[in-house]
Amino acid sequence: MTSLRDLPSVDQLLHAARATHLIEAYGRPLTLNALRLTLEETRARFKPEAALPSTDMILAQAESHLLAWTQPTLLPVVNATGVILHTNLGRAPLSKATIAAMNEVAADYSTLEYNLEKGQRGSRLIHAESILQKLTGAEAAVIVNNNASAVLLVLFALASRKRVVISRTQLVEIGGGFRIPDVMKQSGAKLVEVGTTNKVRLSDYSEALEETTALVMHAHRSNFKIVGFTEEPDLKDIVDVAHRAKVPVVDDLGSGALLDTARYGLAHEPTVQESLEAGVDLVCFSGDKLLGGPQAGIILGKR
Repeated sequence: MTSLRDLPSVDQLLHAARATHLIEAYGRPLTLNALRLTLEETRARFKPEAALPSTDMILAQAESHLLAWTQPTLLPVVNATGVILHTNLGRAPLSKATIAAMNEVAADYSTLEYNLEKGQRGSRLIHAESILQKLTGAEAAVIVNNNASAVLLVLFALASRKRVVISRTQLVEIGGGFRIPDVMKQSGAKLVEVGTTNKVRLSDYSEALEETTALVMHAHRSNFKIVGFTEEPDLKDIVDVAHRAKVPVVDDLGSGALLDTARYGLAHEPTVQESLEAGVDLVCFSGDKLLGGPQAGIILGKR
């Protein structure tokens, strides 16, 4: 009969030639963890009537653990879903020009936070902001992690513990389980719903704005429609009512188109420029969907 006492110790395993190669490839701490796990698994499976694994078998199993632990989890796939901008499959593929620009600037030092003209530290925010200002005509812009973060930051900065008016028709849930009411609650803002599930009128906004309000929020329904017996005012009319009450408006556009998608045979998607032209004070949208960039949330509007 065999005994667990016959198993080699971790120290004995570390002195084996194969372990030396594993340490060179994966480092001592990770190799040590793999050896300990393998010995624990061997003890858990142990039966007195069965033979114990050899040192070589133990090292082979430890190597299997090391391979599994260091195997990349982010892998290229073929998108056969029919959904081009698939949030679970990496969103928008980056263009060759974008990848080339990233490679060029990331391969060496750069002026990330340095002003060459003044010879002193600069701001990392200006690079993307200046481009977005030219593309959209907005006074200012800032980039954050994703659009949910953008909305959360706007609500926290402008409406924490204050009223935010939004139509019931726009209390949407987006990918990843982000719900407008939940984001608003997390920001500390007080949700004020107006209208009904299928109908909202300007008078609903006017009545809600009779009380002190920090913000009016508009959310674009980018992945579903409410059809049939419905009514909803245009964004510009909502902005006019809000501004008469001296309340700013934030528009959560979601996908964030900068070009008219109708020009390419698709249904029209509201653009960032259209929101700004309607007079909204801030626009939030994703940088990784219709814009075609890496995962990002963008906030732009009045300074």
